[in-house]
Amino acid sequence: MPTDVEPSVLAKTLHLVFLSTFWGMQIWVTFISGFVMGGNLPHHTLGFIQSRLFPYYFHIGSACAFFNLIIFAMCHPRELLNDEETTQLIVFFVCVIVSALNAQWFGQMTSDIMTDMHLLEQSYGLGQDIGLFSRKSYTQLRESNPKYQQLSGQLNRYRLLSSLCNVGCLACNGFSLYHMATHLSTL
Repeated sequence: MPTDVEPSVLAKTLHLVFLSTFWGMQIWVTFISGFVMGGNLPHHTLGFIQSRLFPYYFHIGSACAFFNLIIFAMCHPRELLNDEETTQLIVFFVCVIVSALNAQWFGQMTSDIMTDMHLLEQSYGLGQDIGLFSRKSYTQLRESNPKYQQLSGQLNRYRLLSSLCNVGCLACNGFSLYHMATHLSTL
């Protein structure tokens, strides 16, 4: 029979480490590094860095979300869950699913499509522009090349889905941080 025992200091520490690691990465990647790199690097260099960096970001985030779910579930037996803890458990589960989708599918598809687009752009002498690159050249390429137009549409869809997953994880982790702050003594 489960008892209502306070989680160990180790469990609380690990939970805090995983949640804060994921939150910190999300804030840095979503709101800081992308804007700094986008304004200072050539278009293809930015794409190359993102295609190498994002898989780590997505997979580390998925692992953090998974460990948060496991730790929380282990410290809160199902038989003793109240409504607030049940909601928190669901939030952790949603975060795991959404981050895993991003890591395993949306993020990878975005990188693959972007690589194909960069090859086409390079063949037209594009991709070395810095900052908010001239959209006119890319628009002309999209209008004149059906393959590029198709890739551009796919890239936009997968970027949108990946961004929605990222925002979903941000919301889940923000909610979890709020829950943790209101229950600092219990996890």
